[in-house]
Amino acid sequence: MREIRMPAPSERQALLLKAKQKYIIFGGARGGGKSWAVRWKAVLMAEHYAGIKILVMRRSYPELVANHINPLKMLLHGFARYNGTEHEFRFPNGSTIKFMYCSRDDDLLNIQGHEYDVICIDEATQMTEYQIKTIGACVRGVNNFPKRLYMTCNPGGKGHQYIKRLKEGKFREGENPEEYTFIQSLVTDNKALMREQPDYIQQLEALPPKMRDAWLYGNWDIYEGQFFEEFIDDPEHYQDKHFTHVIDGFSPPLGWKIYRSFDWGFRHPFSCAWWAVDYDGVAYRILELYGCRKDRNKQVIPNEGVKWNDDVIFSEIAKMEREHPWLAGRRIQGVADPSIWAGEETGLSHKDIAEKYGVYFEKGNNDRIPGWMQCHYRLAFDENGLPMMYVFKNCEAFIRTIPLLCYDEHKAEDLDTDGEDHVADEWRYFCMMNPIKPREHVEPNVPLNDPLDQMRRRKRH
Repeated sequence: MREIRMPAPSERQALLLKAKQKYIIFGGARGGGKSWAVRWKAVLMAEHYAGIKILVMRRSYPELVANHINPLKMLLHGFARYNGTEHEFRFPNGSTIKFMYCSRDDDLLNIQGHEYDVICIDEATQMTEYQIKTIGACVRGVNNFPKRLYMTCNPGGKGHQYIKRLKEGKFREGENPEEYTFIQSLVTDNKALMREQPDYIQQLEALPPKMRDAWLYGNWDIYEGQFFEEFIDDPEHYQDKHFTHVIDGFSPPLGWKIYRSFDWGFRHPFSCAWWAVDYDGVAYRILELYGCRKDRNKQVIPNEGVKWNDDVIFSEIAKMEREHPWLAGRRIQGVADPSIWAGEETGLSHKDIAEKYGVYFEKGNNDRIPGWMQCHYRLAFDENGLPMMYVFKNCEAFIRTIPLLCYDEHKAEDLDTDGEDHVADEWRYFCMMNPIKPREHVEPNVPLNDPLDQMRRRKRH
């Protein structure tokens, strides 16, 4: 039987091959040789541990064929047999490498009840946190084989927020930090690509700044497919308000109009926000009440609602408006998702219960594409670096969720509703209540020579 010889890995690829933590994340820049590393790790473990069961997953079967199955057919020819019906390689020592895909939650039924010693999720950020965790729960077994979950990924996609949190070491209840490791990949790790296409780095450097930062440098604050890529949170400008949307809070002057926007939720979070609009029509998101669960360490559990009933939600909103010094005694105009009117003919609608507590709404305009354009218009900077809306730094739900929203793969101008879009929806209702004309978006001036990396550091906040 012929011997399989692995080409010399890069330094970072070698770290992945040697890592012994249970959860190993290898990701960052484009073209970093991540799929290569996953293939070789699977082969090396299958060869070393007789009888080990390994699963390789991606979002779609064609991606598995192109990135893993076909390359491994060539690599393992004469060494392991491929069963096309079962989609797995079988090694003479009893080890197996199986391939499955997960493009939607229903695909998880195919893995239900399965046990694997090692699972490799390639391009993990293309899956949701729920899908990743469900797949990871299949890493188990009563044997002495290593139990590991490998995840390769690029910034962006449905799982971006989850992977970014793990990368930053923001662990939650039940997550043992000692079991996780993140290995940054760079395009220079892909020796074959550098040899065959040496100008690839120059191609990445020529991309627009935000795309370049994600694809070349692996910046997890800016990524491909980001819906509101113009949103900037720059603490250095919280006071002067130039080229930032997030600013320090202040008590709105009495002459400014106050609005309330609302998106209902139970299993998923509800979102309520209060806005102040100045004499020039500039909007300020001053307060918010966001119904998202938290763990014992007070860390947000993304997209999981607190499951408050209507009486609790609207009594809390009414309490905020009675007691908060920025709202007490002010006339507040409300706008909400039109769906809360459902059932009003029987007196059982969400709107009817809101009115019991003195919380009134008008129906929001639910035209999605025009609404998103109004949000974009609000974010655009003028030549002086001033937008038509600001967000007070205490509005944590907006600041956390808006940068993570992505485009819908099937609707070019719409937002992917699988993301945590509740803040975005009520923001959209508010914008459609107060539409403005578009203006040309102005980017901050980026100097040709930036030795201190000041402009890129600004965009990483």
